[in-house]
Amino acid sequence: MPVLVASDLDRTLIYSSAALALTMPDPRAPRLLCVEVHEAKPLSYMTETAAQLLTDLGDTAVFVPTTTRTRKQYQRINLPGPPPAYAICANGGHLLVDGVTDDDWHAGVQARLADECAPLAEVSEYLLRSADPVWVRKHRIAEDLFAYLVVERELLPGDWVKELAVWAENRGWTVSLQGRKIYAVPKPLTKSAAVREVARRTGAQLTLAAGDSLLDADLLLAADRGWRPGHGELADTDWTAPRISSLPERGVLAGERILREFLRAARQPT
Repeated sequence: MPVLVASDLDRTLIYSSAALALTMPDPRAPRLLCVEVHEAKPLSYMTETAAQLLTDLGDTAVFVPTTTRTRKQYQRINLPGPPPAYAICANGGHLLVDGVTDDDWHAGVQARLADECAPLAEVSEYLLRSADPVWVRKHRIAEDLFAYLVVERELLPGDWVKELAVWAENRGWTVSLQGRKIYAVPKPLTKSAAVREVARRTGAQLTLAAGDSLLDADLLLAADRGWRPGHGELADTDWTAPRISSLPERGVLAGERILREFLRAARQPT
């Protein structure tokens, strides 16, 4: 039976220049490979060692990139190794099969959102009304599924995100602060649901997962084994759970460690 490996990308396996500056573990920087270019500028990286590990993983297991990125943002990434047959975008809102959106899956997601949480328009309007233009740089709607703000972290009031989270909780939404982005995501919109669908289609009997943010918690809990790096939202709150390993490594070296753990577990599934 195949082993399914579902991993978050940003700040888990790949790192922007800003994330590298925050999490580079020592001055002897490892050799990096650019895996994303945007507007003719290099944007995201992984180590060359991690690139080889990911290539090996693609030959060993069903690797499924599992991201909150929109489809357009995901398609900018050029991961090493075999092209993934499945990818999960927009936090589970879109399931890509050989790069093409599964329309039936997306329609089912939209139906759940309509039934189980407050509408996107209400949440988006509240974000615009309550956020201060002094520290907000961008307001975005992603795939007509969720909203996020790009902010200046040093100007962000300490309690604002907590107050937003309470407001959103009462309406069936989750708030996540990742770097300079504040996400507001409907609770029924989950990575785990899409991963379970991929497991059903592939017949995988073992699911491995990794992630660093609050939006990855459901993914980790749904997996048979999971890993989180020593940085990010989950590490900042000391989040843990049964079958979840909290790694000491931070930054790009955490990406290497996660891929080594994936390979070890995929090759010895017992």
